[in-house]
Amino acid sequence: MKNNNQHKTGFKHTALGWIPDGWSVIKLDKVIKLINGRPFKPEDWKEVGLPIIRIQNLNNSTAPYNYYDQPVQEKYYVETGDILFAWSGTKGVSFGARVWTNGKAILNQHIFKVIPIETFLTKNYSYLVLNKVQNAIESNAHGFKSSFVHVKKFDLDKTLLPLPPIPEQLKITNILNTWDDAIARTQELITQLKQRNKGLITLLLNGKKRLKGFKSAKAAYSSIHSFAKEVSDKNASDKELVVLSCTKYDGLVPSLEYFGRKIYSDDLTTYKIVSKNCFAYATNHIEEGSIGYQAKYEAALISPMYTVFKTNDSVDDEYLYKVLKSHHYIHEYQKRMEGSIDRRGGLRWDEFSKIKVLLPSVEEQRAIAGILNKADEEVKLQQQQLAAFQLQKKGLMQKLLTGEIRLKTDHN
Repeated sequence: MKNNNQHKTGFKHTALGWIPDGWSVIKLDKVIKLINGRPFKPEDWKEVGLPIIRIQNLNNSTAPYNYYDQPVQEKYYVETGDILFAWSGTKGVSFGARVWTNGKAILNQHIFKVIPIETFLTKNYSYLVLNKVQNAIESNAHGFKSSFVHVKKFDLDKTLLPLPPIPEQLKITNILNTWDDAIARTQELITQLKQRNKGLITLLLNGKKRLKGFKSAKAAYSSIHSFAKEVSDKNASDKELVVLSCTKYDGLVPSLEYFGRKIYSDDLTTYKIVSKNCFAYATNHIEEGSIGYQAKYEAALISPMYTVFKTNDSVDDEYLYKVLKSHHYIHEYQKRMEGSIDRRGGLRWDEFSKIKVLLPSVEEQRAIAGILNKADEEVKLQQQQLAAFQLQKKGLMQKLLTGEIRLKTDHN
């Protein structure tokens, strides 16, 4: 068996393990300067001026800004390309390093501006390093609640880094930038495809565009109760069936698999049976798009808080599912729930079944569903490609930032 402690040619053993000869182990505070943001109070906020960067602005590009219209010390200004580190926030969401991209702004407290000491560290490499060591930094973080944490500057400063010479840093960042470019292009393509699909759904499901071969056929709006009926079969005999939950994006999913723990009742005799080829929606939360179609199991169970229904042969279920999951119909659920006088709350079958759906012939419904399925598949393929790029970059980054893979420069 190979002795892992034996000397490796071209490597040296350090506090961080084996690193290449010519690399050094150094504390983060020797190569990076961290500047905390300026504390603002709500009474400081203005309606005009420079935007104040708060943690929610790092995490969500659509989060609203507060503004400040007075001069501040130079160190609190942020420009596009600056590296920021949120030292207080939620693990994996708002905590950690970000590159600022939205122009000149003012930094709020709870965020560090990261300034590399360029004798040791390039700007781009400092961002890679912070991402690489973020898990170690989080492990030293102090928690307020379950996943909400903050890290002290001392914890950051004492973090050890494996540091290659500047020429190798530049090569490493250049290689990883090519992966970032591929990731960015794929993300942009996914955005474009989703926007195209949204337009297709609007045109095809509302009858604004008819398919070739069907243009002369009639298509009329029909209330849901004219082609579907509610199903309220209870699990009175306590059958051992899979319990499902309904999600906003994925429809009906096995509850245990999705949540990773049991969230449903021990007594399942009051649960509803949702048979194969039935629909189910969250009666009290359908305005979020929580509606699904059960096509996997001969029979499954769902909370009594759901409404279950089944269609007749005049409707293609795939077509109807796409209709009911579309933005137009989610808005319809919202309107009906806002105007409901049902004190029990939610959108119950009596009101839901009054909703009207455009029904061309079953053949055209199937053709439309096929087109939209193909469009969805294009998005899924690009999402798989994106996940592959991200995984490949992560693996390559691990090997480059530890020296497992070396890049040839004039200095090595």
